[in-house]
Amino acid sequence: MTYIDEMIKERCPNGVKWKELGEVVDYEQPTKYIVKSKEYSDDYSVPVLTAGQTFILGYTNEETGIYPASKEHSVIIFDDFTTARKWVDFEFKVKSSAMKILSIKSECQDEVSIRYVWHYLGTIKYAPEQHARQWIGIFSKFKIPLPPLEIQQEIVQILDKFTEYVTELTLRQKQYNYFRDYLLNFDNDSSGGANNKVYTVQWKTLGEVLVKGRGTKVTAGQMKELHKDGAPIRIFAGGKTFADVDYGDIPEKDVHHEEAIIVKSRGIIDFEYYTKSFSFKNEFWSYSSDSEDVNLRYVYHYLNHNKSHFQHIAGNMQMPQISSNDTEKYKIPLPTKTVQSRIVQVLDNFDAVCNDLNIGLPKEIELRQKQYEYFRDKLLTFTAEGVYTDSTVQYRQDLIRLLTWVFGPIKVELGAICDFTRGNGLQKKDFVNEGYPVIHYGQIYTFYGLSARVTKSFVSPEVGQKLKKAKTGDVIVATTSENIEDVGKALVWEGAEDVCIGAHSCVLHTEQNSKYLLYYFQTTVFQKQKEKLVIGTKVIELYPKNLEKAIIILPSVHEQERIVSILDKFDTLTSDLTQGLPKEIEQRQKQYEYWRDLLLNFP
Repeated sequence: MTYIDEMIKERCPNGVKWKELGEVVDYEQPTKYIVKSKEYSDDYSVPVLTAGQTFILGYTNEETGIYPASKEHSVIIFDDFTTARKWVDFEFKVKSSAMKILSIKSECQDEVSIRYVWHYLGTIKYAPEQHARQWIGIFSKFKIPLPPLEIQQEIVQILDKFTEYVTELTLRQKQYNYFRDYLLNFDNDSSGGANNKVYTVQWKTLGEVLVKGRGTKVTAGQMKELHKDGAPIRIFAGGKTFADVDYGDIPEKDVHHEEAIIVKSRGIIDFEYYTKSFSFKNEFWSYSSDSEDVNLRYVYHYLNHNKSHFQHIAGNMQMPQISSNDTEKYKIPLPTKTVQSRIVQVLDNFDAVCNDLNIGLPKEIELRQKQYEYFRDKLLTFTAEGVYTDSTVQYRQDLIRLLTWVFGPIKVELGAICDFTRGNGLQKKDFVNEGYPVIHYGQIYTFYGLSARVTKSFVSPEVGQKLKKAKTGDVIVATTSENIEDVGKALVWEGAEDVCIGAHSCVLHTEQNSKYLLYYFQTTVFQKQKEKLVIGTKVIELYPKNLEKAIIILPSVHEQERIVSILDKFDTLTSDLTQGLPKEIEQRQKQYEYWRDLLLNFP
């Protein structure tokens, strides 16, 4: 017996009561929430919804007639014709009146969970047989079991774990597509463009770097006649059509044995990558490479990513078609062979995960959805079999790790790799002899070095509880000073417990190496940026919102650790007065600065 069963036995000795949905669920016609303008834009903020598969049709800037749904006051939108349903916990407008907005009746708020109702609606096996409004006449008459609210909430908690996992898998698929697009997003300025990569690419036409191949003269009828399952030569035609033929079935001169990209130039415009013996209809052509600087699989990924460009050209013809001139003159970005190979490795893995119906996400999503439906039906007859834990998809940090692995050092805004927390309160009169450890902004550039494990000052528990905190490994930055040299000075907190900070300072929390950031802040390149980001004359301010915009060069975490290890050794030599004469210290300081700037100045 599960704990749900035990709760049912204890709380419902006479069984679970049943009520018609219409007795506990209220509905509202969406007439007053219908959008007036169909000119949607992603720049607007109010989503326009449908209960169908699309769900969010677009965004409007209309300010009236907005339904005030929220996390605390969620609703269900119900398609009155198809019976499809969507959960909504944000403000919205709707496209049409062909739906109902469902909520719990006011008199039932203390006994029915709207999320429980949403899950239960999915168990109702009903398919509309005619185009008619379904809620009032049909769905509202279905009965729903209503255990006590406490039990409903337990059931919801379990089922939400399943739906969250399915949602996450879907988001992960979108994430992979996002990463793919990002990896192949180059600009013509030869600098890596939007990706801010720290290297240059060469832009060359396909005709300059690839070898064009010709096809064979064969008709669709001949391909059908010649086809033999398992034959060694594949002849490609339009779309997914192909024929496998034997040697001798077509002229030997028309057979290709090299790795190649087949350009399907007529009908459905597409690119096919192939590594075995092949040919193709003679209105098509192929590309192979004899250059050591080109990874053909990379070129295939790039062309496939930009397939819409060629489809647009072809769309201007009566029969969609492109010419060899359209591809010969098409420019592609060529980073180093190493970078090309890494991009291929990543994208091939993404393709396998996202598109392989047997091993990839589509199959996983299907299985998880079935699993959810199984447990939903079980739970709503009050048996529970298991609970899944949460997992989180982190687009930003995953992308940064991916880019540094593929490309090496990249340029990023500080705000992309750090979470900023502004300090608050704290005056020198708040200092006490013992209590919560605290760092005053002025002490960062007058007392502390690159890091600290213990503090000079303390505040009372009452004050400390109100102040913002830095955790172990966080960077604490002074954002105010009387001169430009001291503003932006920082240290890494290495103490075992949290440390308080006050106003005029901020905390940077990052998954990167904190000390690497600290060393980078000292470079000439960063200092020049800082001069443009500060404001004020007598009192110099470096606001966190401005600091977030600072650009740093970020290698992989492993490389960051190596650089920090080297610079730490130099810092020890230059900072410890017991290890050398003043002259030696001076020389080491210059050597340290030289190597610091050299190590952190990527080409």
